[in-house]
Amino acid sequence: MRAALAPLAMLAMLAMLAPSPARAAPAPAPAFAPLTPLASADGSVASAQIAVTIYGDDGYPPYSYLENGEMKGIYTNIIHAAVKRMPEYRVSLQAIPWKRGLVKLETGEGFALYPPYLRPAERPYMDYSDSILAEQLVVYCSQPVIERRPRKVWPDDYAGLRIGLNAGFLSGGKQFDQAVRDGQLSAVPARSSRTNLLKLMKGRIDCFLNDRSSIVWELGRIHHEGLAEAGALAVAETIALSAEQGYLGYTNRDAGRFPYKQDFIRKFNAVIKEMKQDGEIRNTIEHFLRAPG
Repeated sequence: MRAALAPLAMLAMLAMLAPSPARAAPAPAPAFAPLTPLASADGSVASAQIAVTIYGDDGYPPYSYLENGEMKGIYTNIIHAAVKRMPEYRVSLQAIPWKRGLVKLETGEGFALYPPYLRPAERPYMDYSDSILAEQLVVYCSQPVIERRPRKVWPDDYAGLRIGLNAGFLSGGKQFDQAVRDGQLSAVPARSSRTNLLKLMKGRIDCFLNDRSSIVWELGRIHHEGLAEAGALAVAETIALSAEQGYLGYTNRDAGRFPYKQDFIRKFNAVIKEMKQDGEIRNTIEHFLRAPG
């Protein structure tokens, strides 16, 4: 019996000496730990967000401006609400002087800037989002200028006058630009609407060309803050020009620096369309003008 059982005993001993499956060597750790997933607004899990910086004009109230270190304005609020609907991106809105922002897009250093008008010939370095909202361009003049003669035809009835503009804005139209080149009137740029309006009220310029909401809103702030000096000239709207659409402008000279650009543009356009349809853009504008700043 012992001779017959010996082989079985040997097999059992060998089985006991074999490594247990539970003690198998662990698999090697991956070379890179996966990115921590982020929960999106709808509760789904998304990959890590892409950090994006968008520049905004720091001196174009009520649409886009810097106040007490914070970007404010109608476009600022709209874009802030739009990117909340784009959970793949973590967007920072950064204030910048308008002309410097244009340079950043022209050199490809900056990704996007708001709120340019559509000027493809003058700014070939810029691509555009779908339009965000319409701005009604108007001309305001001082009372003495209005009283001298009717100002009903633009720019013919404004010959010989000094027309204030916000620096970097191209909004007077081709006939206006030609009249400036011909020396029939003067274009006088300044940094902001407030600067232009104060100059207008002091008689240092004759008229100011800009968006109606911007002018009315800024005039209210000037009077509320007591900035209108004694003897300041009264000003009034003389003519309404064509409406201009405002956009988010993107550089097209980044040479691949922003690989997410086309995806961002596509998603931003889709969100702006949604916000127009559900009334959020209209509500944002109305709320801001009722309680500016």
